[in-house]
Amino acid sequence: MTNGKTILLVDDDEDIRDLLQTYLSRAGFTVLAVADGGGFRAVMDEQGADLAILDVMLPDEDGFSLCRWVREHPRCAQVPVIMLTASSDEVDRVIGLELGADDYIGKPFSPRELQARIKALLRRAGFSEQSAVGEVLVFADWQLNTVSHRLFHRDGGEVILSGADFALLKLFLDHPQQILDRDTIANLTRGRDVMPLERIVDMGVSRLRQRLRDTGKSPQLIRTVRGAGYLLAVNVTRQRHVGI
Repeated sequence: MTNGKTILLVDDDEDIRDLLQTYLSRAGFTVLAVADGGGFRAVMDEQGADLAILDVMLPDEDGFSLCRWVREHPRCAQVPVIMLTASSDEVDRVIGLELGADDYIGKPFSPRELQARIKALLRRAGFSEQSAVGEVLVFADWQLNTVSHRLFHRDGGEVILSGADFALLKLFLDHPQQILDRDTIANLTRGRDVMPLERIVDMGVSRLRQRLRDTGKSPQLIRTVRGAGYLLAVNVTRQRHVGI
């Protein structure tokens, strides 16, 4: 999965840039390392990347604004994003997930652990590409094209999905009316187990509900099953060879 994959890293700490560039390059990745947001935007515009690693604290702008920028641009909206956060700052993690980050890792961190997170997200992205068979999944007032990853509402509105959004939605659509526990969701969409008290799955579901306009006190599409997990509470129809 590392062959030919490009990682774009932005961190103003030269030691961290050098460490990760050396370590990840030895693992077979092409690593592009920049020190600020301006450099990140320039590289992403000029050549793109298969995965981005964003430090929260940068000299010109924070990693949150860069994550938001990535998710708002169709050209790079599906690029997996890992946030580097202060290990004790849960607020940074929650904000990053709300903005569409796929995962986070706290400083100081193990390069080996970061590499494992990278490989897991790239595997997920690869499976999403390989599983595209020309289907359109129809549920409630929505249609999801599994090739283009485009999500349309019946009123004509289109929602831009990140890679994490798509993976989570596709998981629910493949298992309608079934309860999915948090560990199952995390393993199939993030490639790892969730730690005790970790909120990455809950934040991902909350973000997806926002995309699906399912944000009332009692969500109707993705329901919480207390003590068990989440359930897609509508039926799904599969259509083939329909262009949208």
